[in-house]
Amino acid sequence: MKTAPDPATLTRIARSCICFQTRMTAHAVTRAYNRVLAPLGLEVTQFNILAALAAGQTASVTQLSDALALDRTTMTRNLKRLESSGLVCVSNGPGRAVKPELTETGIGLLSTAIPLWEAEHARMEGAVGAALWHDTREGLRAIRKTLKAREA
Repeated sequence: MKTAPDPATLTRIARSCICFQTRMTAHAVTRAYNRVLAPLGLEVTQFNILAALAAGQTASVTQLSDALALDRTTMTRNLKRLESSGLVCVSNGPGRAVKPELTETGIGLLSTAIPLWEAEHARMEGAVGAALWHDTREGLRAIRKTLKAREA
């Protein structure tokens, strides 16, 4: 009969696991932003998609997925929700590419959402401190860069 892992080992894993810690943090941060954006009927993932589209740096669903680190299935599901809400329109691009674009309604909602996002961002940064947030952000970028290089 196998014995359960040592509780001290499990505690050490939970405290040191990059995946576990970043997922817990991501869920908490997502909930905070979603709470702030909820009166607009918007979730932070949708806000990020609208912002990326407004920035005009993505010409296809694939580019948008890559830019926001979302798999294509998740991106497509979100775009369909945004399209059915009249915030995004999707047209055919070159070849088989699909090009999502903001509608006037989407631009208006994004403009309304930005001050809410900015206020929540300032609250979070104020709570943890600008220096810690800077170091954390740079650490997260380093992790992403390292993992992306390993995938190549």
